[in-house]
Amino acid sequence: MLYRKIEKEICKWIANDKKALLIDGARQVGKTYIIRKVLENENCEYIEFNLLKTPSLVDLLAKSETVDDLIANLSLFADKPFHRGKTFLFFDEIQEFKELATKIKFWVDEGSFRYVFSGSLLGVELKNIKSAPVGYLKTFTMYPLDFEEFLQIYNFSQDLRASLYRSFAERKPVNESVHERMMQIFNMYLNVGGMPSVVETFKETRNLEDVIAEHNDIVMQYKKDFTRYETEDRKPYLTKIYDLIPAELNNSNKRFNFADLKKGLQYSRSEDNFIWLANAGVALPVYNVAAPTIPLLLNAKSSLFKLFLSDVGMLTSLYGRATKKQLLSDDQDINNGALYENVVAQELKVHGFKLYYYNSKKFGELDFVIEYKGKVLPIEVKSGKNYPRHSALSNVMEISNYSIEEAFVLSNFNVEVKGNIVYYPIYMLMFIEEEGIKLPEVDLVDLSEVQ
Repeated sequence: MLYRKIEKEICKWIANDKKALLIDGARQVGKTYIIRKVLENENCEYIEFNLLKTPSLVDLLAKSETVDDLIANLSLFADKPFHRGKTFLFFDEIQEFKELATKIKFWVDEGSFRYVFSGSLLGVELKNIKSAPVGYLKTFTMYPLDFEEFLQIYNFSQDLRASLYRSFAERKPVNESVHERMMQIFNMYLNVGGMPSVVETFKETRNLEDVIAEHNDIVMQYKKDFTRYETEDRKPYLTKIYDLIPAELNNSNKRFNFADLKKGLQYSRSEDNFIWLANAGVALPVYNVAAPTIPLLLNAKSSLFKLFLSDVGMLTSLYGRATKKQLLSDDQDINNGALYENVVAQELKVHGFKLYYYNSKKFGELDFVIEYKGKVLPIEVKSGKNYPRHSALSNVMEISNYSIEEAFVLSNFNVEVKGNIVYYPIYMLMFIEEEGIKLPEVDLVDLSEVQ
């Protein structure tokens, strides 16, 4: 059984937090499995209810005015007894219960049970979930396995991780044979991706045909969701946008072109479709900023963006067998630009970063700009031997108003430093993590005597 980093957070919640717990994320990322696994490993007594498989439960939840009502209604569907003070109530597919936010407070306040919720499309179907009273709901989002989690199937040791991290922190080259092996494994990650069922299948069979079949099944499930939850306004576009993503990423600038949906289409006419796909967790928008300065959010342009898939393995499967075969070769001249940028977007998102890029007719384009350690960090993504060529990056770093102190270039080559540009092998993405800025303590000023 593969370990997921979110397990640690769920264990902390079990031990120290009386709030209800909500795990959201796209379909097939392993939410239900990981909740069961942690509850069982922590010897927690729990009863599970699936609102999609048992739709009559939804009406009963809505009609439960008290916790006693709730337990009486749930007992009709429970396969074991309820024990106050001990039992965890686990509600799966909670997106089916639209009134969840109105119920959480009194369930938690009553205190007899602990509550766990999981579901997909929560950002779409439960827009009011954020309105749940403050202090009553702990929320985590699950994603496909990141590269470090994927490394488990190769028996990735803590000693090797420590050695690689030293190279990252000290900016020194990795042993060349280790580097070559890590690149081979990273290319396999591009092939397989991080959807848990796909990774488990690959672990068992080592067969990429099985991987493609699993990816196709997941894509079909996503498209069923598009049909099930779409409105008349969204109906023409959800599936078409999703199907266009691979081709859009193959364009030179990778920016999504609305005219490819419909000639003359304005973003304002289709905005809800893109927001829906992002909130559903199946697509990752990376927004353009007018200037690479902090705070990046204030410079973002919502109508200019690149749109990536939430899992790079699915993108590779959509590109077809020829692409998968190329990734198995050691040819460093192959251009895997779309795949590299997709996996960078995916990893940065999982690691807590908000995703932006910069484009200027005068200076050129930066693939990604993020806020890292309190400063703007440009990240260029290079596939092939031309990784030292980055005129846009050099241009932008010369602009004093932007105050950019350093930049990272990610490629398939080893660690190297040239001035204030650090060249990292792309697998070192796993060490680029969001670090919260620690705010200083502030003294309270006594205003009682101020006239």
